[in-house]
Amino acid sequence: MRIATRYLLRPMRLEDISQVMEIERESFPAMWPPTAFKRELQQNRLARYIVVTEHNPSPAVAEEAPEPAPRGGTLGRIFEEIRHILGGDESGQGLPPPDQRHELIIGCAGVWLLPDEAHIVTVAVRQSRRRRGIGELLLISAIELAQNGGQPLVTLECRVSNEPALAMYEKYSFQQVGRRPRYYSDNHEDAYILTANSVSSRRYLATFGQLKAAHRRRWGDFETAAY
Repeated sequence: MRIATRYLLRPMRLEDISQVMEIERESFPAMWPPTAFKRELQQNRLARYIVVTEHNPSPAVAEEAPEPAPRGGTLGRIFEEIRHILGGDESGQGLPPPDQRHELIIGCAGVWLLPDEAHIVTVAVRQSRRRRGIGELLLISAIELAQNGGQPLVTLECRVSNEPALAMYEKYSFQQVGRRPRYYSDNHEDAYILTANSVSSRRYLATFGQLKAAHRRRWGDFETAAY
């Protein structure tokens, strides 16, 4: 019998960093340097990070995790020191397997609330939980952050080949306004610059409310903490 799970959308906390970095490595394996989440949470007053969590009331009993082995001798130590200097926080090593955690982070998003716009810096979903409406939920929440903060414009970058993501952004009225050549470091793929305008206008809010209702009908309700 399948155990019911509970989903919660809430602000990201420092203790979430290890799990969020797991998701970042799955979603953006070639990204360097890794996101400095600790610095973002503690020092960047413009940044807002949110996560979606899955509650498992009866996780499997976790065995004590072994101490991670040092990576590559001297070179490994140098790598870890560079990682520390650049702000790459918890490595995620030593975490129990996902099914042994009471709270599993399954998605995350980051938004910078600039004076005249909200820039979505990341949206990522754990690979095992994709195609369940999590990414769209995070996008909805990012747009709501802009609406609540009074930013009329929402911007982001997206790979030109990522057709599912582009279709989702188009559904929420994002338009292509530019292109960044060779933006992604792994394969030098271009990125589209996308914007959604006047997200607090009466017209946009009406469409946005319909999209939120459709998402809720398809995927169910998610508990939400204030963010």
